[in-house]
Order: sequence, then structure tokens, then C-alpha cells
Amino acid sequence: MRILDGKIVSKNVIENIKKDSAVLISQSGRPPGLSVIIVGDDPASEIYVRSKERKAKKLGFRSEVIKLKGSVSDEELSSVISGLNSDDGIDGILIQLPLPEGFDTWKYLDMIDPEKDVDRFHPVNLGKIVLNRTDIFPCTPSGIIRMLDEYDINLTGMNCTVLGRSYIVGKPMASMLTNRNATVTLCHSKTKDLSGILRESDLIVSAIGIPGFVKSSMVKDEAVLVDVGINRIDSLGEAKKLCDREQVEKFKKKGYAITGDIHPDAFKKSLFYTPVPGGVGLMTVAMLMENTFHLFKNRIRV
Repeated sequence: MRILDGKIVSKNVIENIKKDSAVLISQSGRPPGLSVIIVGDDPASEIYVRSKERKAKKLGFRSEVIKLKGSVSDEELSSVISGLNSDDGIDGILIQLPLPEGFDTWKYLDMIDPEKDVDRFHPVNLGKIVLNRTDIFPCTPSGIIRMLDEYDINLTGMNCTVLGRSYIVGKPMASMLTNRNATVTLCHSKTKDLSGILRESDLIVSAIGIPGFVKSSMVKDEAVLVDVGINRIDSLGEAKKLCDREQVEKFKKKGYAITGDIHPDAFKKSLFYTPVPGGVGLMTVAMLMENTFHLFKNRIRV
């Protein structure tokens, strides 16, 4: 088994952006601009947003976080999005998900200018992904593809299973794997004989948010295992059942542990696997920066 190391690959992505951005920033007279809208007080969302903001500022980007109360009105949120659409210094707009209960997520995602939609969730951009007619893709699936490429994993002809059919990961991931000539099965809570499908899979991408769901018995020897799940474990007993030794030790120090959707025992059978943490999550942030920089390059040519 070999690790698909998100630390190494994401560092390479960031270094390439640094190298390429200096000249363009000098020529254009401004840095790439990324704006993140966060609504409400979800602790996990705030952690993700801080991580994105730190990385953007480290690259010299204009980075702004617009924090709105969970009680924000439709009119105010719509006005914020409209203002960012017309701001020439902003190249990428991201609404941190999930929005609080009661908000019509699609309504606000649809308001973002497709040319500034850095996460590629606008229907126009999702359509282009299915047709393979775009040059940037949603951050998490794009990060996964980049890791697979870095480790010379040829997807042509592979039987690939994607667990989870969200528009954030599952659906675009399935399209992107198909565009790479893989044979793809997209599974969800209604799928019959899921274990049987997984045991026939050369590559499994799990994005269902259930800690340790994919067991060793559900994985064939020398499969490639990509774990998108980031699950917090608050019980030492559960940590011992679901986490690797390193995370169990961290639990004893911090009072919680982090694990993915794929049980660590399954990694022992794999050809390659992504650790949690240290895998897909780091790539998601790196690809957000790359997408922002790409949108910046597109706009300064106009």
C-alpha cells in the first residue's frame, strides 16, 4: 500500500501558483481576488473558511470573508452576491456550505456570476463538467484527479465506484472519471448490494460522511481508496474502533479524533489510499486557490 499524499501534492500546487502569479500580479496591477460568504455560526464551516483565508493571503491574493448572521434577510444576502458579481477586483466567489436550515441553497448559488463561480456549482458550470467543456472543475473532485495523476494512476478502463451523489463531490466526480475513460458506478443510500459493487471496484471514492463505513471486507485487494470523509469522533471507544493508532493517540491529548469514511483496516489491502487527515482535504483548499488564480487569468485578459 502507498499513500496518496495530499501534503506533498497540495504543496506542489501552491508552489506553482506562487511561481506563476508574481509576474501576472505585477503586469495587471492587482492580485487575484477571492471572496467567501459564510452565513450563521457553524463551527466546521468557520474552520474551513479560516483555512481558505490563510492560504489565499499567504499567496498574496486579495482575500475577504463576508460573515453574515443566520438571520440575514434574503434581500441582504442577494445584495451581497450582486455586489461581488460587479466588483472588478473579485475573481472568485464562494458560498460556504451548508447554509443554515431554511435557506434555498440553489437560489443563491444560481445568483453567482458563472464566470466567478470558483466552486463550479452554478448549473451552467455543472453542465459544462458533464460535457467536459470546461477548463476548471469543482475543488474536491479536481483535487482527487490531480492526486491520481501525480501518482500515475491510469483511469482508463478502471471500474470506479463513487459513494455519495451530492452535487459537491459525487455527481461531478462521476462525470470527471467517466471523462477519463473509467467505467463508473454512482452509489447512494438506495443502492442494492453495495458491498458486492465495492468488492468489484478498482477505485473507490467515498463521500458519504459515515465514519468507517467502508470495511476491509468490502474492498478487493490492490484497490485504490480515496476517502473524502472528514468525521469527528468524540468517544474514545469509537476512536479505537474507527481510527488508526495515530488518531487514537491524538484523541487522548485533544479529546477528539478525525477519521474518514473508509476504515483504516481497509487501507492494508489497498494499492494506494488517501489518509484522513492529510489527503483530500488539503487538495480541496489547494484547488480552490488554483481555480481562483485561473479565473483571475481569464479576467485580466479581457
